[in-house]
Order: sequence, then structure tokens, then C-alpha cells
Amino acid sequence: MSIFIGNLPYEVSQEDLTQVFADFGTVKSIRIPTDRETGRLRGFAFVEMETEAEESAAIEALDGAEWVGRNLKVSKARPREEKRPSSGERNGERRFSRRY
Repeated sequence: MSIFIGNLPYEVSQEDLTQVFADFGTVKSIRIPTDRETGRLRGFAFVEMETEAEESAAIEALDGAEWVGRNLKVSKARPREEKRPSSGERNGERRFSRRY
């Protein structure tokens, strides 16, 4: 299980998040996604703690808390959903129709 942290400042680092979450236990991993186009941080992250009890304590304490001028949104991360191909895609390939 992991924790979702939203509404993060774009300047946040792994060290910043480690310091915040270490107050609640052992931080196993931190993932801060970046935008594919710009490389800029996307304003959210995922933190994995050693135990579920540590994760629950962090969620309880930090959800809605103000940090660096922002109110954090902290919750259990939902499993990633697989994307279904849209009507213009098949087997991951985008199909384009020609119009004359």
C-alpha cells in the first residue's frame, strides 16, 4: 500500500517529503511524478511506509495540514487503473483515418 499526497508545491524534493513522513515511521520509498513534456513536477507524490499503521498515522495527521503555504491532500493511494484503448487506438497503436 502507499500514500497519495496532493497539492504539493512544484519545488518539493524527496528529502522534503522524507523529513515530513519520517515523523510517522520508516519511509520505504517516495515517487514524485514529472510531466513527460516539460519535465516539471506534477504537484503530487506517492510515499510508501514500512507498515500500514505508520501510513494510517501519517494520513490522519497530514490530511488537510498546511505545509509550505498549501493544504495537503493525503489519502491511501488507489490502484492504478489500466487505460483502455480509445476508439482510435488498437493494441496501443493510434489509428488515423484519411479524409479526402
